Amino acid sequence: MLSVSKVYQSLIFIFSIAFLSSCVPQRQYEDVRISRDSCETQMKKFRAEYESFTAREKEMNSRLEELGKQVSTLIRDTTGMGITYRRLTSSYDKLNQTYDQLLANNAALMKGKENDNRELMGKFQLTQEELQKKEDRLRESERALEVRTEEINKLSADLKLFEEELNSKEQRVRELEGILARKDSTVNALFDKVEKALLGFKDNGLSMSVKNGKVYVSLEERLLFASGSTEVDTKGVEALKKLSKVLENETDVNVLIEGHTDNVPIKSAKIKDNWDLSVLRATSIVRILIGASKVDPKIFTVAGRGEYYPVDTENSAEARKKNRRTEIILTPDLDELFKILKMD
Repeated sequence: MLSVSKVYQSLIFIFSIAFLSSCVPQRQYEDVRISRDSCETQMKKFRAEYESFTAREKEMNSRLEELGKQVSTLIRDTTGMGITYRRLTSSYDKLNQTYDQLLANNAALMKGKENDNRELMGKFQLTQEELQKKEDRLRESERALEVRTEEINKLSADLKLFEEELNSKEQRVRELEGILARKDSTVNALFDKVEKALLGFKDNGLSMSVKNGKVYVSLEERLLFASGSTEVDTKGVEALKKLSKVLENETDVNVLIEGHTDNVPIKSAKIKDNWDLSVLRATSIVRILIGASKVDPKIFTVAGRGEYYPVDTENSAEARKKNRRTEIILTPDLDELFKILKMD
């Protein structure tokens, strides 16, 4: 069964995509905000459901263990009572034989001496008392055995219900694991395709990685733009066209384009600040991707991060160079996973 941390981490990265769009062009702002709020609500709901399921699963496992111990104890007690019952039955039969024998002896000795008769009557009375005690103990044992049997039957029924519920939950977890495994396979295949398409640009400011179930393509400023410019240069256009051809055949992928700058304020009459620069660069890139192939524009989201998500926090020229970048984040479609999560 899937560990709690693994499922929780899987759910966290699934919903993290809803927070990646912080600044988009004006015409898309309202749609992005509504989508983000909906995703945040769904994430909270799924997290609560998962935590409730985890708590319930722990409770049922604890109860199941307790019931197992009780059943084992009851079985031992029942076995011991069965042995006692058989012993009492045997004693009862022997006492009945003794009683019958005493009756015969009493009839034979009625004509004997009075002292002998009194002795025999004493023994007879004592035997009757012992027999009554044995019978009382036997009836108590029978009643206790009946109560134990009823308890065992009830516990067995409860145990069966718990097992059925656990099996149902485990089946759902296995389905989720299967979907996540397929998503991982899709991400790895997508990474290989993109890496192969952009292989010739790796030494020119392009790097790739897989994080949290997503493919990250990071393009340094020197591959795409002149300093302070929002127009993609020739080499950058070539790389983006190759990437666009890959995306053209990927129908179940969402693409987030994030512009990033360094912390040096820009001075331009056309560009107000680093926020503006990061968004305009991301917009330039998405136009090239859409225009270079038949890729569906609906899969794209454009965002500008400005200077506030640096990869290197050092205040040096080298760090600022690393931070001036554009990240293209490819995320497999998660609709199938959402459908499984909404089954309850």
